[in-house]
Amino acid sequence: MSFVVATPELVAAAATELAGIESMIGAANAAAMAPTTSVMAAAADEVSMAIAALFGAHGEAYQAVSAQAAAFHAQFVAGLDRAGSAYAGAEALNASAQSIEQDVLAVINAPTGLLLGRPLIGNGADGAPGTGASGGDGGFLWGSGGLVVPGRLGRLVGLVGLVGLRG
Repeated sequence: MSFVVATPELVAAAATELAGIESMIGAANAAAMAPTTSVMAAAADEVSMAIAALFGAHGEAYQAVSAQAAAFHAQFVAGLDRAGSAYAGAEALNASAQSIEQDVLAVINAPTGLLLGRPLIGNGADGAPGTGASGGDGGFLWGSGGLVVPGRLGRLVGLVGLVGLRG
């Protein structure tokens, strides 16, 4: 299974690199325009003129297709740039929403933590790996005790954990 990793910075870097490719392709097409669209006949006979006209027509068709490809490429780069900006905005909004949630939870848990040494809402800390130590106490109302080594007693859980519901 493959995983896609994208960050706003990577998307912006990709858009910048694609814009650079666009300018290189444009320069190559401009350099190829004169030699491919105005082919001189090798001689003054009808066959040479027909072959030169055929190659000139192919050169003009190439330039038309290149112009369409350049327009598509420009639209793709602009779309990628807009997507990167939208993604960065969504990430910033999500970070601020998580910050608000954590701040509210801290305000709720602060008095209970000071008075009783346990949060009102939240999971307990896991026990130290490899030591067999029990995990920390969970919240009084909601949360589970921390993870423990199999065969060891668990820690205190909230009321929801006490009746067997998982948070």
